[in-house]
Amino acid sequence: MDGREILRRYLEQRRELGESEFVLDNMSVDEALKALGVSAAPPSGPVVARRDAGPSASTPLNAPTEPSAPNAARQAAEQAASSGDWREALIAVGAPKPESAPVKKDVVAVSSTAATSHPAGPVRHDADDAPPDAQPPREKIPRLEMPSPVAGALGHGMGVPGIVVGSPMRDLLPGPLAHLETLDAIAAAAAKCTACELYAGAKNAVPGEGSPSARFVCVGEAPGATEDELGRPFVGASGQLLTKILDAVKLAREDVFICNVLKHRPPGNRNPTLDEIKACSPFLLRQLEILQPRVILALGTFAAQTLLQTSTPIGKLRGQVHHYFGVPLIVTYHPAALLRNPSWKRPTWEDVQLARRIFDNAARDA
Repeated sequence: MDGREILRRYLEQRRELGESEFVLDNMSVDEALKALGVSAAPPSGPVVARRDAGPSASTPLNAPTEPSAPNAARQAAEQAASSGDWREALIAVGAPKPESAPVKKDVVAVSSTAATSHPAGPVRHDADDAPPDAQPPREKIPRLEMPSPVAGALGHGMGVPGIVVGSPMRDLLPGPLAHLETLDAIAAAAAKCTACELYAGAKNAVPGEGSPSARFVCVGEAPGATEDELGRPFVGASGQLLTKILDAVKLAREDVFICNVLKHRPPGNRNPTLDEIKACSPFLLRQLEILQPRVILALGTFAAQTLLQTSTPIGKLRGQVHHYFGVPLIVTYHPAALLRNPSWKRPTWEDVQLARRIFDNAARDA
């Protein structure tokens, strides 16, 4: 794999984690200019740079193979860099100004206040102890612009093409939790995690449970009160119903893996904030990297909208084969919702059957 391909994948991963800016650290001006490949004429393509990387890891698109910077540009860059302002240094050598970046029309802006705090906070209604009211609206999450998978890759020809989030697992560069080699190691790390404030009010971490060789993964959004008390996902009435749903398609609970996006309970079952999702998502990604599932079953509105980074109602997300980091993902209703709305059992049965077909077909194709 050449340097540009590695850089492309790295930048995609950083974008998927919500980052939009990169800071060059521990590099001299000469090293940065060499890495950027500055030429006498500003490069026609956008300039990109990788954080904390050496000269070989960052290069401008469409750059010549042996560039050299003009004195004026170099002097301007050195002057800007000496003040510690790398942004101005990059602009001095031809990088586009930040404010000139195009705004994507289908990306919904989320204010910093909404992303970091929910003083009263809307409440999730997919937990065991939640009241049987209508689901409240949630804040919109920016959706990533990713290419659609090639024809034939969508659930082995079954289902309608859906949303695609992230690059396939096999293309991911080592993440921050790459040193965790087992599900037990991930569980131990989640129990000690203090990356967000949820740990302070939680009784137990709820990393997930199931077979370490499971290829069928069920994902909810966050633990409820009973899960927080016991440190186990999907227990109580909704957990018992989930076990029956799995058994109906001949999957034993102990043979699948069940987890949530968040590993600690949000107070009062409120919606997770974007910062909490960002802090906890690496645990789920690492679990999926180890499990290499054939299919993911997203349980409930909030799990589906969080994983797929959309505000689309669950009724429209059903019946489609979405992809989460290359893994087919099927959306269905949360078991707790079925206890309040028995009429949803038939569509849930259809969803789980679709997930099972994808699971079986992937096994035959392996």
